[in-house]
Amino acid sequence: MAKISIIMGSSSDLEIVQEAIDLLKEFKIDFTAKVLSAHRTPKELAKYVEVVSRQGTRVFICAAGGAAALAGVVASLTSLPVIGIPIETKSLKGLDSLLSTVQMPAGIPVATMAIGKAGARNAALFALQILGITDKKIQARLLAYKKQMRTKIIKTKIKL
Repeated sequence: MAKISIIMGSSSDLEIVQEAIDLLKEFKIDFTAKVLSAHRTPKELAKYVEVVSRQGTRVFICAAGGAAALAGVVASLTSLPVIGIPIETKSLKGLDSLLSTVQMPAGIPVATMAIGKAGARNAALFALQILGITDKKIQARLLAYKKQMRTKIIKTKIKL
C-alpha cells in the first residue's frame, strides 16, 4: 500500500521529480507516481485522489510548472497533506510556478518547496517527516540520513 502519491502535471516534470523518487526508493518507501493535469484531466485527477486516499495514501506530492494549479486542486479535494514542487519554466524561471503553488487561499494549505530539484528532494524528505510522526522506523532512518549529511560536511577537506 503506497503511503505517498506523487502527481506530475506533465511527463516533462519527471526529470525534476526523479530526485524525490530516488530518495523514496533509498528509504524503501512505497509510493505511486502518475501524470495528471489539473487543467487537462480534472475529472481523472479528482477520481485518482479519491481512490488512492481510500487505498492508504497519506501524503501527496504534486509537481507542476506555469500556472501550477495541481497542488492546489489536489489540496481542495482532500484533507491529507499536500506538498507542492514548483517546476522551473522557460519564460519566468519557475517564479510563476512558485507563486501559483504558494499563494493558496485560506483553508486550502499546500506546503510549498523550492523550485526544481532541491524542492523535489525536500518534498520527499518532508513527506517522510510527516509519516515519521507515527512510524518510528522512518523517523530513525531520517535521523541516520541527517547524521550522514552532517558527517559528509565535517569530513570535507578543501585543498588550497
